[in-house]
Amino acid sequence: MTPRLDAIGITAADLPASLAFYRRLGLDIPAGAESAPHVEVALPGGGRLMWDTEEVVRSFDPDWNPPSGGDRLGLAFLCDSRAEVDAVYADLTGAGYRGHLKPWDAVWGQRYAVVLDPDDCAVSLFAPLAA
Repeated sequence: MTPRLDAIGITAADLPASLAFYRRLGLDIPAGAESAPHVEVALPGGGRLMWDTEEVVRSFDPDWNPPSGGDRLGLAFLCDSRAEVDAVYADLTGAGYRGHLKPWDAVWGQRYAVVLDPDDCAVSLFAPLAA
């Protein structure tokens, strides 16, 4: 048997803020999930994205401390077009989320931008330049 990636986990300092950010990116996060200590959503293709509060992590690992410096996690969201990359970036930054890299045409053939989620994780937005 070969292990396969099944889930990506985020430890959120502010769970409601994190869920609001990812809802804005189109993830189907159940209503009322903000009050749960652990949240999971199914992703296209069969994977899962999961959130835990810092308190939950400390409950099974009392010595755990939030990472400091650098990205804790990087996620990338495929957009349908160059224009959608620009529109999603504008929507997120207009809603108060921090832009990290404004949309640009990258040398590797994609329209690309990066926004930071509430825990300062880099979230890339991209679309093929040909789209």
